[in-house]
Amino acid sequence: MDPTLRGERVVLRPADETDIPALAVIRRAPEVYRWWRGGGDLERAVAEDLAEEGGHHYVIVHDGRTAGWIQWQAEEEPDYRHASIDLYLAADLHGHGLGTDALRTLARHVVRDHGHHRITIDPAAANTAAIRSYTKAGFRPVGILRKAERGEDGTWHDSLLMDLLAEELED
Repeated sequence: MDPTLRGERVVLRPADETDIPALAVIRRAPEVYRWWRGGGDLERAVAEDLAEEGGHHYVIVHDGRTAGWIQWQAEEEPDYRHASIDLYLAADLHGHGLGTDALRTLARHVVRDHGHHRITIDPAAANTAAIRSYTKAGFRPVGILRKAERGEDGTWHDSLLMDLLAEELED
C-alpha cells in the first residue's frame, strides 16, 4: 500500500473506491471537465482511473476536504526508467498553489523513495494554468507532442511534454 504523503498545505492519501463520488463531482466542473472528460459517466471514468494497473493513485486533501486527484506511474525498462504524473484539482481551488504543492510532494516521494531520476508530465498545450503550476513546481518544457489528445470538439490537440530531473527538485 502506498504511504500517506504530507506537503506544506496538502495531504496525499491513497485513493480508494469511497473517493469515486467526490472525485467525479470535481471532474464535472467545466474548468476540470475540459481537460479530464472521460465520457458521460464520470463515476465510471474515475473508477477506471483508480483501477489502472501500475498506477499509484492519491486523493489530494486540503483543510480536510477532497481537493483533487494525483497519480504516478513508472516506466521500469532499465534503459528508459522514469516516472510520470497526472493530476486534477477542484476548480474553486485553482490558482492557490495547491496543485504545485501536491506535485512537489509527489515528486519528492517518487525521487527519494523510488529512486527515479526523471519525472514527466504532459498537460494540454492550451492549459496555461496547469503549465504555470507545473513550472512553479520545477518542471521544464521539453517540447510539443503534436496532436497528442482528442479535445471535446473531436479534433486533435497538442500537449506540452515537461520534465523534472531529480537534481532540480527543490526541498
